[in-house]
Amino acid sequence: MEPFDPTTHPHRRYNPLTDTHVLVSPHRNKRPWLGQTEPTEPSNLPQYDPACYLCPGNTRAGGKVNETYTSTMAFENDYAAVLPPPGPVTPPAAHPLLTAEPIQGGCDVVCFHPRHDLSLPTLSLSDVENIVDEWTRVYVRRGTEPGIKYVQIFENKGAMMGCSNPHPHSQVWSLSTVPTLPAKELASLRNYASTTDVRSGVPTGPDGHACLLCEYVHHELSVPEEEGRVVITNEHFVALVPWWAYWPFEIMVLPHKRHISSFVHFTVDEKHAFADIMSRVTKRYDNIFSCSFAYAMGVHQRPLPPRRDVDGIYVQDADDIAHLHVHFEPPLLRSTSVRKFLAGFEVMAEPQRDLTAEQAAKRLRNCSEVHYLQA
Repeated sequence: MEPFDPTTHPHRRYNPLTDTHVLVSPHRNKRPWLGQTEPTEPSNLPQYDPACYLCPGNTRAGGKVNETYTSTMAFENDYAAVLPPPGPVTPPAAHPLLTAEPIQGGCDVVCFHPRHDLSLPTLSLSDVENIVDEWTRVYVRRGTEPGIKYVQIFENKGAMMGCSNPHPHSQVWSLSTVPTLPAKELASLRNYASTTDVRSGVPTGPDGHACLLCEYVHHELSVPEEEGRVVITNEHFVALVPWWAYWPFEIMVLPHKRHISSFVHFTVDEKHAFADIMSRVTKRYDNIFSCSFAYAMGVHQRPLPPRRDVDGIYVQDADDIAHLHVHFEPPLLRSTSVRKFLAGFEVMAEPQRDLTAEQAAKRLRNCSEVHYLQA
């Protein structure tokens, strides 16, 4: 029997964050594609669009007028997915299998910049730092409201990811419950901390306990580059294609020097490094196929910001088990027009990918950090 080769032979990889598996089928990379293709995202947008409901001074679809903003702008979504309290109580379940629970909260839009034609990879580093500051302000403001138990920051970039407006923006949803995926991750982090011994030389989580993601990133940084999944690093953060990646060019960004639970725990240098790596990752994305690269991006951190004591110092609690990280999940697979679909096996059984995480990381490492529009 021939020896196992992860670049050729199908295998399953385990995701310890969500306690799931992904089927990897690298031998399928050579199959022909005669399926659906996607239109290319436009790259010639105007700096200002009078019809855009996110441009400065324009009237939004709900009738409100935007500020004439010059940096970032945050406002409450006119068509929010969840509504503020108080909300009606759900009626008794007709059957134990048919339960429902009320949910309240709020939804905010964070515009990255007044210019309609820019995005994270084409913004200046100081502009990206302004976005991090705005995300932090909304996270703290919403996370200290009564009844809120979780704040999710995310961006949908590109029409194929369901983005309804190309003006650079993200969203922040605040909920009266912790959603399914973050809850799974937090449970895995807690379980790892309570059942695993700390390894020498690895950063630790709260109270010196083992941290799943501290351990994971420490290992990834020890793997030789050509064999590994690391794409880029800076002084405080690393961007890598996770061992368990599902989407073709999926990336996770996370701190590697110490355990950081949320945006509010950043030092000035860490905030700068975070903005730097977010800018560099998205430039490489756009340069893979020389296009505005679509993705879903989400920040996972403490469900809520920590409270302060009488001296203004953040108080450590059980939620500090969270290890701040960012998920980038892009759909493009082979070109600007061929994307990955959630097909029958993935919907009915488990996630599957063709390109290995190591192959994807190598492709991304080989991309320039000079944006193709500025080269």
